[in-house]
Amino acid sequence: MNQSYSRGSSLPLRLFLAVVCSAGLMFLDRYTDSSTQLRSYLTTAVSPLFYVASLPETLFSGASEQFMSQQAVLDENARLKETLLQQSGQLQLLRYLQQENEKLRALLGSSAVIEDKRLVAEVLAVYSHPFSHQVVLNKGTKDGVTEHQAVIDDQGIVGQIVSVGPTSSRALLISDNTHAIAVRAERTGVRAIVEGLGQWDALRVMHLPHSTDIREGDRLLTSGLDGRFPEGYPVARVAKISQDASQPFMVVYAEPYALLDRIRHVLLLSNTPRMPEPPEEPAAGAVPQEQP
Repeated sequence: MNQSYSRGSSLPLRLFLAVVCSAGLMFLDRYTDSSTQLRSYLTTAVSPLFYVASLPETLFSGASEQFMSQQAVLDENARLKETLLQQSGQLQLLRYLQQENEKLRALLGSSAVIEDKRLVAEVLAVYSHPFSHQVVLNKGTKDGVTEHQAVIDDQGIVGQIVSVGPTSSRALLISDNTHAIAVRAERTGVRAIVEGLGQWDALRVMHLPHSTDIREGDRLLTSGLDGRFPEGYPVARVAKISQDASQPFMVVYAEPYALLDRIRHVLLLSNTPRMPEPPEEPAAGAVPQEQP
């Protein structure tokens, strides 16, 4: 007969042995001094089973907590980046406004009022043409974006909107070789035109006579004379000046403040001049009163 199919001890016998063992353990636990030590040994022996049984729940709980914590950090990081971008756009004008404060006080009654609105956008794509520096943004007409809006980052001027769709728009960067922007030197007030060269880190200041007071390190700010960019935003820093007496103008190169080759989030400025309302005209037939 095959022994693999033989039956073991009977069920009543196994029950009897289990009862005897249980009674013995209860007696040892109640009436002997070694019960505490025995219980400690038994607990130590079976503790790995508890760890193994609770391992899936522990791993799932830890992973869930880690994911929630990481997601919270990512959300907070996105909010902080947006807040920093908003504040940087305002702080860029602080130094300029401090210098021009006294002049603006005298002209405040006759100056135009600027309604300044800001919109944060994210770069979706970058044009790969070596000289055409353009980016696609995730904001369009549904978000209130219009053509010729100024685009800045947390360092300075980035470019302007040149094409708008319902949910996206295209911006031309100041480094593009077809782009030009009106600037003024912060130190001297000299006005000039800065054009792109098709390079991320270099611009050219155009048509400056040899007698122009300009130095390396001078800050170039938007002058507002082109009607596209509001006045006072940082554009570039003068990096190199070359003078050749045989040429009518000096050669001046500048380095843009904005990191044009690594921008991810930008700020769209919407500046609409609102001129003071004209005085009311006298009614027809009314005789104007003479001023004393």
